[in-house]
Amino acid sequence: MIEVRDLWKTYYVKGSPKTVAHGLNLTFPSGKSVGIFGRNGAGKSTLLRMVAGVEDPDSGSITSNGTISWPVGFAGSFHPELTGAQNIRFVGRVYGVDNEELISFVEDFAELGPHFHAPFRTYSAGMRAKLAFGLSMGIKFDTYLVDEVASVGDASFRARSAEVMRDRIGESAALIVSHSMPLMRQLCDLGIVMINGHAQWYEDVEEAIVVHETAMAGTLPDWVPHG
Repeated sequence: MIEVRDLWKTYYVKGSPKTVAHGLNLTFPSGKSVGIFGRNGAGKSTLLRMVAGVEDPDSGSITSNGTISWPVGFAGSFHPELTGAQNIRFVGRVYGVDNEELISFVEDFAELGPHFHAPFRTYSAGMRAKLAFGLSMGIKFDTYLVDEVASVGDASFRARSAEVMRDRIGESAALIVSHSMPLMRQLCDLGIVMINGHAQWYEDVEEAIVVHETAMAGTLPDWVPHG
């Protein structure tokens, strides 16, 4: 379970404040997959980064009684001079997993060919995302944080990614951000809609999708403060 309490986060864009977390209070249950909906800039990815601990809130707290992944697809922690395989080995040691099994899984899944043994700095953005996604899926977490991985790679890779995510999420909880409504319907049990720094919980992911799409069309729900 993950508890978010009175969470605030404000960015400044050209000197003007933009609050993407307005005193959020949310409880993400164990063993459930939660879809996080909202337009671009609503704060979805920022919330995932704060839950992961890679970005700090302005105030408030986030607590958990289980292990949490970094945002799936996040490649910011890889060392540019190490090869893909060496980076995987290093992370495997940090998390205390079987390195040979992890390396074999990631090499097979990411399909980087000889680039798997080339320096990470030589990777394209797509290759980096594939390596990061493979690493994320290769380590067992109680909660996975998933941010737009459906857009990585070709159709075959995206299909395999969705299949692996379904397997992992079937065993763990997940917080998922995606603009693909079919994927969200496949993967999510519950939903949260974020608008103007506020968030509302929905027990039915289909209801969350309807509220999100209605808001995208210009009609805001009653729980969003006006003015």
